[in-house]
Amino acid sequence: MAILDLLISGGTVVTGGGRRRADVAVHDGRIVGLGHGGAPARRRVDASGLLLLPGGVDAHVHLMDPGATDREDFPHGTRAAAAAGTTTIIEHAHGEPVRTVRDLRAKIDHLDGRSNVDFGLAAHAWPDAEAYVRPLWEAGAAFFKVFTCTTHGVPGHDTAALWRHLRATAEAGAVSLLHCEDESLTESAGAVLRDAGRRDGGIVPQWRNREAEVVAAMVAGVLVRKAGARAAVAHVSHPEVAEYLGRERAAGARLFAETCPQYLLLREDEVLEHGGFRKFTPPARARHDRDEEALWGLLRDGPLTHVSSDHAPSTREQKASGDIWDVHFGLPGLDTTMPALLDAAARQMIAYEDVARLYAEVPARLFGLWPRKGRIAPGFDADIAFVDPSRAWTVRDSGVRSKAGWTPYDGRTFTGRVVRTYLRGELVAEDGRPADARTGRFLPGPGHPPPGPPAGP
Repeated sequence: MAILDLLISGGTVVTGGGRRRADVAVHDGRIVGLGHGGAPARRRVDASGLLLLPGGVDAHVHLMDPGATDREDFPHGTRAAAAAGTTTIIEHAHGEPVRTVRDLRAKIDHLDGRSNVDFGLAAHAWPDAEAYVRPLWEAGAAFFKVFTCTTHGVPGHDTAALWRHLRATAEAGAVSLLHCEDESLTESAGAVLRDAGRRDGGIVPQWRNREAEVVAAMVAGVLVRKAGARAAVAHVSHPEVAEYLGRERAAGARLFAETCPQYLLLREDEVLEHGGFRKFTPPARARHDRDEEALWGLLRDGPLTHVSSDHAPSTREQKASGDIWDVHFGLPGLDTTMPALLDAAARQMIAYEDVARLYAEVPARLFGLWPRKGRIAPGFDADIAFVDPSRAWTVRDSGVRSKAGWTPYDGRTFTGRVVRTYLRGELVAEDGRPADARTGRFLPGPGHPPPGPPAGP
């Protein structure tokens, strides 16, 4: 019998379909079996009393690298991911968007040796640039980020431009991630608020209003279905949007709906007190416990299909400088997304099986990482988060590994903590302390052809 590289014994393996006690056998970075307790191994790890979840697959991350690395970079952001149990990310930075194959290749080269977790890279869709879709997809882009309103300096797609983009992706077999806010509604609301001289945090939910998100998501859902495209709507903020997307999905649209912890845990009125520290878009919509409970229910039962962090950090100093109109959008999230989901499972808002499904299995399937990422099963990479489900701990700014150095959840107590993280069978974090191994690899998207057979003699 071959000697294993690693044998994890005594833990409870969790998948989207259930959980069971099983030993996990690892060789050459891959899981080669479950239940091989008697096999010889170079390293043995006792996971008794712990849950073994697939490493998180966070499909919506902004690390600003290359670009505005004073806000965030790959070494810091991916250390935060590893410490929290996230082992794969899909990243796109708006400051230096990937618009061409040359851009994508340059970014891959730049990031060599800078990541502590495995990563894919998304491309940005520009209006009237459909000719770039197939080349970028075949070069290995994970998906195309599309805005329906001009944001972060990226121009928005109107309905006709979005239709052309979706038809091009349908022909290429590509996937899109759609930021849905109707530009005419946000522009009109913003003009009224500026004319009134408003500078308070309350402008955020009025400017980036519910109606703008609903209208854009409805239009996008119809176009995805009509074009025969495959897409996800990003950061769904409230049940009305999710329900419209669910109707399109039921009508045959290959349509997914992502949400983020900030819509499940933060309240709309917090921006009045915290200003720029709650400026993200779409903004928080929840006004009371019933709103939060409704979103958790839509995650358990659909139509919300998966969770991402939308990690888009700025430092405390950056968030405090300038007025509310000028500070950056976005929150840090890689440090806290898996912990927030584990706490929700401890509170029985969702199950641990849901955590595996929402934050690993579905995004891995959607973005072409399956069957390499997303599950603890033979043939998959040995990306594993060891979870102590009963450990209670308090989130503190001082524990944030992101360059942001703060979190909107400072002072909140979570139950359930990742105590070890393995990436391809190697320990990359323990008890919240990440290594800085920089062993993360670039993962080409599914449109990239696999390498051919070796050349002849």
